Parts: sequence; C-alpha cells; structure tokens
Amino acid sequence: SVPLLQAARKRNSLNLLELSEAELEEQFVRGDGPGGQATNKTNNCVVLKHIPSGIVVKCHQTRSVEKNRKIAREILQEKVDLFYKGEDSDVFKEKKVSEKQKQEKKRRAKENLERKKLFKEMQQLDKE
Repeated sequence: SVPLLQAARKRNSLNLLELSEAELEEQFVRGDGPGGQATNKTNNCVVLKHIPSGIVVKCHQTRSVEKNRKIAREILQEKVDLFYKGEDSDVFKEKKVSEKQKQEKKRRAKENLERKKLFKEMQQLDKE
C-alpha cells in the first residue's frame, strides 16, 4: 500500500472521500530544510493525522500556516482516498495515465535521437 500512497498529490481529482474535522489531529511544528531563521524560529509546518487510518501528512511548502493547512488537507484527502479505494481511486488512475504518457515521451525522444544519429552517419558517408 506504500507505493499507492506515493501516487497522491494529483491536482484534478474529483471523486475523493470527504474528511471530517473530527477525524483529524493537527499539529504545528518547526519545518526543516533551507530558510535559516525564517524556518528555525517559526512553527509553520503542519502535521496532519487521519486518526481512523493512521495516515500522517507533513506540509511545509510555504511560509504561510493557512496555506500549509489547506495543502496538507488536500494531500491527506488524496492519500486517504487511495488508502480506502486502492486501484479504483481516481488519483491512482491519473497517476497510471501520466506514467504511460511519460514512458511514451521517453520512447519518442529515444527514437528521434536514433534518427539523428543515422542521419549524421549518412551525411558523413556522403562527404567521403
């Protein structure tokens, strides 16, 4: 189930399970990473836990607590949806589609590179 949860954070999912505030446990902690004093002295990192499933999300994407709370809830909602619906989740389906598109793009790029190599080799042969 861990790889499933990594598919979360797709923006345009519509059929997600609703979260009630009673099921959530929220904490504000100091963030980590670059930022110096702004990071080390402010508690603007949001840790959100969904009590029934035990899923925990930590969000420190912005300096604003309110924005981090909103983002954390969006991520948690997607992860909870993945947890309960599994491969039937819209988030999982979107992730699969984007993976296929990415692989197709890589394949086309590789083919174009091969064509360019062949073309250069043919030009070299023509010059000789």
